[in-house]
Amino acid sequence: MGGGGRETGGHVEAAALVLEDGRVFRGTAYGAVGETLGEAVFCTAMTGYQETLTDPSYHRQIVVATAPQIGNTGWNDEDDESSKIWVAGYAIRDASRVASNWRATGTLQDQLDHQQVVGIAGIDTRALVRHLRTRGSMKAGIFSGAALADAEELLARVNGQASMLGADLAKEVSTGELYTIEPAGDPRFTVVAVDLGIKTNTPRMFAERGMRVHVVPSTTSLDQILELNPNGVFLSNGPGDPATQDGAVAITKGVLEKGVPLFGICFGNQILGRALGRKTYKMKFGHRGINIPVIEKETGRISITAQNHGFALEGEAGEQFDTPFGRGEVSHVCANDGTVEGVRLVDGRAFSVQYHPEAAAGPHDAAYLFDRFAGLMEGA
Repeated sequence: MGGGGRETGGHVEAAALVLEDGRVFRGTAYGAVGETLGEAVFCTAMTGYQETLTDPSYHRQIVVATAPQIGNTGWNDEDDESSKIWVAGYAIRDASRVASNWRATGTLQDQLDHQQVVGIAGIDTRALVRHLRTRGSMKAGIFSGAALADAEELLARVNGQASMLGADLAKEVSTGELYTIEPAGDPRFTVVAVDLGIKTNTPRMFAERGMRVHVVPSTTSLDQILELNPNGVFLSNGPGDPATQDGAVAITKGVLEKGVPLFGICFGNQILGRALGRKTYKMKFGHRGINIPVIEKETGRISITAQNHGFALEGEAGEQFDTPFGRGEVSHVCANDGTVEGVRLVDGRAFSVQYHPEAAAGPHDAAYLFDRFAGLMEGA
């Protein structure tokens, strides 16, 4: 197996990843030594581990990297998608012994250690991913150093944690206060972005298109949003179970009643869907990666997208349905499995997608959606 484990006192620390069904993977400590609990999920991205680790949507999740070697490009000061690493833990096969990139300011392992993120290296990630694909995402824990114990004790700790189903996590990752990103050039529009776990690149994409973005906490009221006189409202990505977000759903309904243009991504797609009367469900193992094909029903256009979600909306491709705000439609579906990847009001004033058009990391196929939102505000 790969090297690069954490050394303490001249020896490599042993580590174990334990799943709720009793499966154990043994390797070496990578990053901080200790204990962490979370939901085990896998990410199929071959690149962009820094963006993945700092994505707030991964809060309380132990991420398994399917790429065989991790850490090659080190860590830099430019690619963070938030203020910190949000993953609960990180599991990899082969830890790169050398960080080689002209922008690197340090190593991935040192950054994990600095931010007290417990990880494990040297495990058979192919076997682990096959297991998660078969059994589904599940509770897990990574243990190293003094946190190691017999398998029965570790399994009890794993199964003692709360489930991701029913988890209300958006408030834990949201900003504590309003902040503003100014547009590049003359301002064309004002957008209020409800931070449910927003990534850094999203306001940047808005700013590039002449939008002043007020990023507000997830607990912001409808009246507070409307006081900012927005031309449009944006619902961000975020972690947890969308069924817990009654407050965000109520705000969304209020925005729709006022006729303010609305755009949502990922968690925001599930929030808009709920506001339109759709139900959500927990997926078996979710979509996490930067190579997932999505079909837009109206145009037949296929985009290769970046995704990170373990919940989805119920529905079928092209399905239309009644809502209190007019006719709704399932606008996008995943080409791999038919999962709903977007909904919209047929009159066009609100739309959302389940994937990440801001990419970071990932392809730029879906960046045109930011221009679509600008066009919607222009015509409002």
